[in-house]
Amino acid sequence: MPEEVFRLKVDPASEGKRLDVFLSERLPGLTRSRIKRLISEGRVSISEEGKIKPSRPVRAGEEILVRVPPPEEVPLEPEPVPLEILYEDEDLAVIVKPPGVVVHPAVGHLRGTLVHGLLGRLSGLSGVGGSLRPGIVHRLDKDTSGLMVVAKNDRAHLRLAAMFKGREVEKWYLALVHGVPEPRSGRITVPIGRHPVHRKKMLAGAPRGREAETFYRVREVFRKWALLEVRPVTGRTHQIRVHLSHLGHPIVGDVLYGGKRPGGPPAARQMLHAWRLSFVHPVTGKRMVFEAPLPEDFENILEELRRCAK
Repeated sequence: MPEEVFRLKVDPASEGKRLDVFLSERLPGLTRSRIKRLISEGRVSISEEGKIKPSRPVRAGEEILVRVPPPEEVPLEPEPVPLEILYEDEDLAVIVKPPGVVVHPAVGHLRGTLVHGLLGRLSGLSGVGGSLRPGIVHRLDKDTSGLMVVAKNDRAHLRLAAMFKGREVEKWYLALVHGVPEPRSGRITVPIGRHPVHRKKMLAGAPRGREAETFYRVREVFRKWALLEVRPVTGRTHQIRVHLSHLGHPIVGDVLYGGKRPGGPPAARQMLHAWRLSFVHPVTGKRMVFEAPLPEDFENILEELRRCAK
């Protein structure tokens, strides 16, 4: 596979930005650390200039050449992981992640991830995300089920990443929550940031929190609980879980954000499912819309609540 070459012209609005910041904005499929590594390896050049630094300010009118080498061989072995492939072409695949599966290898989860399953099921995966995250453009929490789009080549990966960053991908989730929100539909716009004490948690209204926006609407009511349709406009870590908890309606089964309560439905994990995904194909330009039915554990709890509500 040949290296990918990008020629980027600096616009007046970007004058004075750090080189690595400018490139991360224009090439959202590449992380800042990956961009810095490309610069240090001499794969980023500006005119006839010699060695450049990530902190170098860019100037309007300059043309920047970025050469991204082909991905290294992924040091992972395919494993049988239960996942459903709804759609696949030469550029991408849309899959349904089961609950309880971690998306990519990390400390404590080196086997049995979604990536291991994808390696055995798809004909190729992009390498932009790094050797341990082939094809992964976006993520779902371990205990969240549902739809994901996976990139099969670097071109599709970079374009999909730009679409996610530009909020051009529409995602709808189904969430079973404690209580019934009033009003029955609304918008949550509280910023989200890292919790100052609990390392694994995010916090609504945290100091220096980042902009976050979530729409919700009630689909079904079961006395003390409600099934919501939720659409996150931004993509902050744990956004839906944090915003619904902040609203006073945590997701059933969500231990981290207050959704595990005595007398509640017997949920072994947070009842959150990525139900609907809509985006424009990054290569063909065709509008793609997918829906994934609820997994068995989620559906069983809803059926029990419906029986009790009669």
